Amino acid sequence: MPASDRLDKVYAALLARRESKSQLRRLTLVPAGSADFSSNAYLSLSTHPEVQARYLSRIKAHLEPSTSQSPSPSRMIDAGDGSATTKLNGNGNGNGKSQTHSASLLGSGGSRLLDGNVSLAESLERDIAAFHRGPAGLLFNSGFDANVGLFSCAPQPGDIIVYDELIHASVHDGMKLSRAEKKIAFAHNTVDPAEAQQQWPQSLSEVLSRLTDGEEGRLVREGRKRIFIAVEGIYSMDGDVAPLKKVVECVERLLPRGNGLIIVDEAHSTGLLGSRGRGLVCQLGLEDRVWARVHTFGKAMSCSGAIILCSHITRSYLINYARSLIYTTAMPFTSLASIKTAYDFIANGHSEPLLRHLWSLISQTNELLLMMLERHRPDRNLMHLAPGKPRSPIIPLFTSDPRGLAQHCQRRGFMLRPIVAPTVPVGSERVRICLHAGNSVDEVEGLVSAIEGWLVAQPTHQGQFFDNALIGQPGPPKSRL
Repeated sequence: MPASDRLDKVYAALLARRESKSQLRRLTLVPAGSADFSSNAYLSLSTHPEVQARYLSRIKAHLEPSTSQSPSPSRMIDAGDGSATTKLNGNGNGNGKSQTHSASLLGSGGSRLLDGNVSLAESLERDIAAFHRGPAGLLFNSGFDANVGLFSCAPQPGDIIVYDELIHASVHDGMKLSRAEKKIAFAHNTVDPAEAQQQWPQSLSEVLSRLTDGEEGRLVREGRKRIFIAVEGIYSMDGDVAPLKKVVECVERLLPRGNGLIIVDEAHSTGLLGSRGRGLVCQLGLEDRVWARVHTFGKAMSCSGAIILCSHITRSYLINYARSLIYTTAMPFTSLASIKTAYDFIANGHSEPLLRHLWSLISQTNELLLMMLERHRPDRNLMHLAPGKPRSPIIPLFTSDPRGLAQHCQRRGFMLRPIVAPTVPVGSERVRICLHAGNSVDEVEGLVSAIEGWLVAQPTHQGQFFDNALIGQPGPPKSRL
């Protein structure tokens, strides 16, 4: 048997084991016409007519200089056999256009350290850093690349990384590649021991206190060993917000020599929190007390790519040592233009009406879900919400059968996704409701109606009958945007 066939058998067994646990991942297509309660495009910018028009206008303007050039005449050269042939000009296609003057659209041509760097990328870095009130910025092709690049090379030998236990997978991959001496988790969003709901992992203050204790902690106490602290602005699975001010105060209190370096992943808070969507750090006025920030463009900004905000020296260091930047092709103009378009839109305040509508929808959705649960009082394992009001467009609805609930809603035209282990811990499975500025009140009411219909149909449900006022709601109307 060929080695490849033997390996396929190993893979097949692993996939079968994952499927037996209902954990097998598959690629799926979103049915046309579905109401979006799944994507991370919170501001619905990619479907906003004004954003689309501005983007296409920018693409057209970029191409006009090259299309308006007059072709230079082709020159005849001796082929060496007495015949004549046409010399291909510049780009080798015989059309007389020089590659030097042609506008690149579909690809950048190489790494930014080679031929892929362009003035638009550098001006974007300056403008985005200024918008988020950071000293400097460095673009990456994705948030994953940014986190892997940053965490793999920033910690020096002997340094320590302390991270929230729910930190993104990209940070974990970066930490695996890093030279940090230790990587230690702390309990999610838990700064002080009094807040802890479990014995392990410990709170942030307990972890830092342990690292500064005794002879082993002497280098940390003296400031000769650095500790990187990694948190997110908004956590994507629970939709909760990091207690960032308390994190900063804790780090500064226990590491007074300035060797506590806080990194905030603002992937899900970019465009949502703070003035005009500047993020959680700016909302709290902590720009000078956070060492680095990662803002990504694939969520509320509806683009792709990311930027690390940091000092000018750190930026230069990343250019030299971040392998996910050095050894990859740079973003093409089409990506840079989309980022420029989205940032111009929010920086000029055009997203403010979208945000007001979105936050109104968040409140209404939560109220409708609470009323539904109050009517039926299902067993907690069957369905429940997290306590407190949502602080982001992400509302997790916990259920013992997330796949069944999601499929029920999808069949009724509402795109809702199940979130199961290993993405979330066993026992915390849920459907993840993501709200968008492009959703309407009618869509939200229709979604809650579909959820309620599934709930009362469950054999284990012993609650009241389905509220007739919600029966017969029409299918999802088209989004406003």
